[in-house]
Amino acid sequence: MRLSIIVPVYNMAADGKLNFCLDSLVGQTISDYEIIAVDDASTDHSLEILREYEARYEWFHVIASPVNRRQGGAKNEGLKAASGEWIGFIDSDDWVAPDFYEKLLTRARETGADLVGCDYSLVAEHTFSVGRIVRNNTADQTGILDVEKHKKLLMRPGSMVVKVYKASVIRENGLDFPEGIFYEDNCAGSVWSLYFRHFERVEEPLYYYYQRTGSTVHHITEAKCRDRMRAAALLVEQCRDRGILEEYRQETEYRFAELYYVITLFSYLQGVVHPRLSFVRELRRGVEERFPDFEQNSYYRVNTGSEEQRLIAMQGRSNLRFYLYYRLKLWARKIRSGRRKS
Repeated sequence: MRLSIIVPVYNMAADGKLNFCLDSLVGQTISDYEIIAVDDASTDHSLEILREYEARYEWFHVIASPVNRRQGGAKNEGLKAASGEWIGFIDSDDWVAPDFYEKLLTRARETGADLVGCDYSLVAEHTFSVGRIVRNNTADQTGILDVEKHKKLLMRPGSMVVKVYKASVIRENGLDFPEGIFYEDNCAGSVWSLYFRHFERVEEPLYYYYQRTGSTVHHITEAKCRDRMRAAALLVEQCRDRGILEEYRQETEYRFAELYYVITLFSYLQGVVHPRLSFVRELRRGVEERFPDFEQNSYYRVNTGSEEQRLIAMQGRSNLRFYLYYRLKLWARKIRSGRRKS
């Protein structure tokens, strides 16, 4: 089998989302591939839709999980069943161009790469018209992967769904996903990138990323913030357990501080209706316990915005002062925005 496409599915039956995704997969221009759809204990009729495709296509396989293990658990089940030389993942509310996998696998064959990706397009409706293009990785991350390129990929791995992975690398190194949390790719993407040796890109937006209201990315809750914190903590744990933490310590420290603390802190305060001071304190305590000197990290000093650095330094002096100041700042911004609209 040349390619296994793993599709984690949870409650995607409404509005034709799941059908549009699956139709884009069964219509690929390559042959010799399988689709492994893992229903993660959906409570709608997603599983029924999957069974319909399984009945129509002999190379379409369905795994029905009795319990919800989130996307990471569903992907792990797909990996266990996959028989392809290459592995691809897709979110079940997204879709891909008809020649998506053909172009990525052709690039792999031509270059000898064991990892190939592309760009993606942000769209708000089911269409194959290209929307806003997002470049997923950069030229200085591609080619033969030496230590410097691995450092760049650890910090900025890019999306996993726009890539195909050589299955032998996954199996030989025991690569998998954290289970039971959102943002599992925040850990897996960085860790996985360190085990591949040749990364190439197709510079086209062949993947369509559906921007829907209420999606995981856009709906902020404290529980999801904690999932991102857990993913960041697992990244550090995996790097330590795999014996690569010291070699990539500065990069791991920066990535952890960014995910666990910086992104979570500001998204929490901006997105949660009633943010708690105790949670803000917990964030600061958590990053300092693992990396007390993170503010001196060279990547942090260069890549984190000057305003964010100023606010984070303020929190380092006083959690309460920072909390009150930032809440007032957001309130004033909201008042100004309301005045402009009126």
